[in-house]
Amino acid sequence: MAKKRPQTKGKPQVTSGEIPVVGAREPCPCGSGRRYKACHGREAAHAVTELVQRPFEGLPGEGDWVALRELVPAATAALPLKQKLPQGVPSVTLATVLPMAWPALRRDDGSILLGLQNDTASGDISRDLADTLQRALTAEPGSPVQARRAPADGPRLQDLLDPEGAFEPVVHTGFEFWVPDSENASGEVAASLERANAAAIPTVKLTGVDSAYWCETPEKNHLRWVMPYPEEKLLDALARLHAAGTSSLGEGTRLVGSFRAHGLTVPVWDLPSAVTAEDVEKPAAAFAERLTAALATDAPLTADERRARGGLTNRQVTLS
Repeated sequence: MAKKRPQTKGKPQVTSGEIPVVGAREPCPCGSGRRYKACHGREAAHAVTELVQRPFEGLPGEGDWVALRELVPAATAALPLKQKLPQGVPSVTLATVLPMAWPALRRDDGSILLGLQNDTASGDISRDLADTLQRALTAEPGSPVQARRAPADGPRLQDLLDPEGAFEPVVHTGFEFWVPDSENASGEVAASLERANAAAIPTVKLTGVDSAYWCETPEKNHLRWVMPYPEEKLLDALARLHAAGTSSLGEGTRLVGSFRAHGLTVPVWDLPSAVTAEDVEKPAAAFAERLTAALATDAPLTADERRARGGLTNRQVTLS
């Protein structure tokens, strides 16, 4: 016979949303008589560790969120909120990374910078960022917001940001956006900026297609394009184009594989070092048209297309 759970008559009962976090071996505040880790703590731990495959799904510009999280060194984007900004907060801006890897910064003028490329305490980046943003809105001006574990039942970015608001990343050549007057920075601030700028890979966002980023490296240049299509269907379409010899972006370019990041697939092309972002604009737009046609095809893959798909799958790397 299973043991009966302790009776809790006469003890105050609270709902899950009101359960405070206590020590794992302490009695659960809900009054069940069990330890917290075996009662509501189990639910909280599961919610914290459960991985959300597409944390930015439903946000405007999901592909750009993924790119700024994983691929772009220095970029910012204005974040419009559903609710009116609190008094004293003139703006909220997303930044790829902040000094000292701060999760967020409330500047002296009250504006907020929210860092995207940070380690997160849970399996839901969206919930962690929303928690950081909420705390930044009430932080003292001139102070950073420290990392913490977000409440399991806390809001997500999808709950806080305006779903109709535009998400328009601005890619920077360096991290001068960290400080209001970077030209007159001196001492440790100037040295920190110099180190960060030296490590940043030159990156440019294409204007003719969505969520595609050109970058320059010493060996060769690359185009990394975050695509919103289901992975299996996209790989089939890329395989059709690859087998037909139409997957390149021009002479000397080559589709070499893809990344998998936050539930989306990111095809990658090698480009000759002489090919600039401007050079690849028209070829990328033409490729987008070929890809749309290939995505609309439901015919079974041919033997050549299956081999091409296998090669693409073998060269796929998971970033997150």
